[in-house]
Amino acid sequence: MALDILKERGIPLDRQSFNWRDLVQVPFSKLDDDAFTRVRVILMNGIELESVRFLHSFARMNRDLRRVLAQVRRVDHHQTTVVNWLNPPDQSPLETTIGYEQVAIEITAHAALSEPDPYLAQVYRFGMLEDYDHLYRYSALLDRLEGKDANNILQSYTDVTVGRPTAVEHRAPEDDVRAPYDRRTASAITKLNALTIMAAEQQTHNYYVNVGPFFADPVARLLYAEIASIEEQHVTQYEAMIDPEETWLEKWVLHEANEVYNYWSCLQQEQNTRVKRIWERFLDYELGQLHVAIDHFNRIERRDAAEILPASLPDPVSHKSHRQFVRDVLSREVHLRAVGEAIVDPNVVPESAATLAYRQQMNSAGSPSEIVAAGYQFTPGTELSRRAEKIDGQKEATP
Repeated sequence: MALDILKERGIPLDRQSFNWRDLVQVPFSKLDDDAFTRVRVILMNGIELESVRFLHSFARMNRDLRRVLAQVRRVDHHQTTVVNWLNPPDQSPLETTIGYEQVAIEITAHAALSEPDPYLAQVYRFGMLEDYDHLYRYSALLDRLEGKDANNILQSYTDVTVGRPTAVEHRAPEDDVRAPYDRRTASAITKLNALTIMAAEQQTHNYYVNVGPFFADPVARLLYAEIASIEEQHVTQYEAMIDPEETWLEKWVLHEANEVYNYWSCLQQEQNTRVKRIWERFLDYELGQLHVAIDHFNRIERRDAAEILPASLPDPVSHKSHRQFVRDVLSREVHLRAVGEAIVDPNVVPESAATLAYRQQMNSAGSPSEIVAAGYQFTPGTELSRRAEKIDGQKEATP
């Protein structure tokens, strides 16, 4: 169903209200709900957190708009509370981490497939293979610490195997800054993809640096520290793709449009009826917020928002398994590396001296991602198989 975001005005900002029970609703089921309900919850929490962060930064740079930005930001804060509190309490921080990496793989795969700019599509494929490896390392950690099978969370939508090894992902900062799209010529989906993936990766970085210190296991603490560093690199990579010449007001309109786009995408595919009602409500809220931003953009910049927004949204973000696409990319591009703004074949363009020195220094006392996966091979049903083996062993030992 097409959505004309220039005509659909949603719920006015002054009618977007909550009470405490609105904020804390019944969570989804860790095992009974489809894994992509979790994917949507994690993704939309990241989208909302990005909006809150952006609106705070904007307010610090603009005296005249501080009050309206505060009004929109308060609603976004409450929306992210509703969304984040949908995570179930019986889902451990490490199981949630598995969910974060599934988001990174499947949503970035969609961006790579839908992206019309060949350079940006390659950047998405490049980052996707790194998150693919992170899933493998965290799955090994889940097996080590909790004796659990990552597939209970992934539900067979996403493979668990080695990607571009995390140990070789470490790069000097200058080799993570990519070339931006041109705001004057870039398509709407290019701008929405960049905002979506940047938000998802920023949230992942923040989550890892917050939960990592609370693990007692020394390898877990090291692994979260290592992968959090890569996630910071990914935020650097994806934010660099956004044209820095966009004005603050232009960025505000695009942020609001991206929230509309992602809630609309969630609404098209959600199976949990309770969660679907939340997506529907927040889509109406975001349409209202979008038109607040559009009104200020039109008035202050004396431009028509139709210049930067599509009349109807692109095809929705595909919340589905991209297993075959990921496998194909893995077979063709796992060897690629980054040098400056380019993704290169190291046999043709060698990695920079700065990156090689940085990587050697970071891995000089060993690589946590290599340590955690030493001797590990993912086997579906591991948790149940081991339990059955244990029961059978006890039976044999019984005289």
